[in-house]
Amino acid sequence: MVYRTALLGGSYDPVHRGHVALGEYFANLLQVDQLRVIPTGLPWQKASLKASAQQRADMVALAFAGRPFSVAVDMQEIARGAQGLPTYSIDTLRQIRAELGPQASISFLMGADQLQRLDTWHEWQALFSYAHFCVAARPGYDIATAGLPPVVAEAFSSRLGTPEQIRNTPHGLTYLAQDFAVDISATRIRAALQRGEKADSLIPPLVLDYIEQHNLYKS
Repeated sequence: MVYRTALLGGSYDPVHRGHVALGEYFANLLQVDQLRVIPTGLPWQKASLKASAQQRADMVALAFAGRPFSVAVDMQEIARGAQGLPTYSIDTLRQIRAELGPQASISFLMGADQLQRLDTWHEWQALFSYAHFCVAARPGYDIATAGLPPVVAEAFSSRLGTPEQIRNTPHGLTYLAQDFAVDISATRIRAALQRGEKADSLIPPLVLDYIEQHNLYKS
């Protein structure tokens, strides 16, 4: 039996229902043994974060609590950030592959917006040697007409596989979920919270309680 894990990285500033829905969708589709949620440490392509590393990790743990599958909060990127090292997905994948061995099925989850910038990621073409890439997109999303960089469109299209193939092979395949319509922006959530709005339709209740207790995103 192949061990299966899915990786869901992000700044989680704050974590929201879209993150949870994305993780749940692929955890079920791929029948994973574990979903690893990985808060970024020093995300080199993003501006400074509002919540601390520990607060973001705490919010992730609260958001994914009580799921019907195993969830782990992976702190390796935060640990590297604490040492002043940037967050590169390739480093994270190498570490997880070394931990789980060559036969485990590792799937890296992302939204279609991240796919648009994949060619700017550090050593991006090497990523496929460590994991599958599963992308959630709106209904009607088409790789051929999405305006992706040609090298990304070619790399993704040439590796398309089925969920069953991804479940039972270690790495190198891609999958596009075209029935995933969650569209939530952490930037818009922070703006709503700053205005004093509850945003309870966008944030899991335990996370919203945590934000209020710690007086986050007020200014």
